[in-house]
Parts: sequence; structure tokens; C-alpha cells
Amino acid sequence: MAGIIEQEAELGALVRSMRSIAVVGIKDGEQDPDAPAYSIPLMLATSGHRVIGINPFVPEALGHATLASVGEMTEAVDVLDVFRRVTALPELAEQLLAMPASNRPRAVWFQSGIRHDGVAAKLSAAGMDVVQDRCLGVYARRYR
Repeated sequence: MAGIIEQEAELGALVRSMRSIAVVGIKDGEQDPDAPAYSIPLMLATSGHRVIGINPFVPEALGHATLASVGEMTEAVDVLDVFRRVTALPELAEQLLAMPASNRPRAVWFQSGIRHDGVAAKLSAAGMDVVQDRCLGVYARRYR
């Protein structure tokens, strides 16, 4: 059953089970190597995770072509990691809900400072786990 994940044990279980991560708002490391939207995906990729970048303004990240939108995803990932402003979340949710259920991520993770209870409730009701306002990098290091 999908839900809003807030408990430490649930966060740990999610992070330990993830193998593939799509990163909405991924940055280009050549332009901004210290940006969390680059350094966290890099850390995940170097620790063996499959990372798919999503950003219409960044054609390539981590040595791979990126997707312009979540609507271009052709397979489900374990976690969709979101580096976008709160104001962009309703549109992101609509894109996710328009996808075939088989292509949707198992969980959506809103990075630190990103919280939208209405969007989280919609995604959860559609079968996706949701984490809000937490840094995936912190939890990935904690639960390697």
C-alpha cells in the first residue's frame, strides 16, 4: 500500500531497496559540479545505482542523454528524485498521473525544502510512495 513515508525505518527500507533513480531537474556537472542536483545523482551513480536524468535544458548528464520530461520515461524506476520548485509540483504530478501505471515510479522523493501535501496525497492515492522535504543523498549515505 502506497503512502507518505516519514518514519526512519520506512525511509531506510526504501533507500536500501532502490536500484534505479530518475532525477527531475538534474544539473550538468561541468557548469555546476557542487550543485546538489548534480552531486547527489553522481554519488548514487558511483555507488552502483542506475540514474536517469530528466531536464529539458540539460541534454546530457553523468555521461548519458537525459529525458526532457517524466512523460518520456518508458519504464518504471524505483525512485523519482525531484529537484524542482514547489510551484512546479502540480504539473509534475499531472504528468506522472497521465503515464501508464506500469511506467510510474514506485516512489517520489521531494528533496530538502520541497513539500506539497496536496500533490503528495494525489500521488499516494495513485499508488506511489512519497517522501517530502528530505535529502536523498543523506539517506543514501546513511543506508548504503
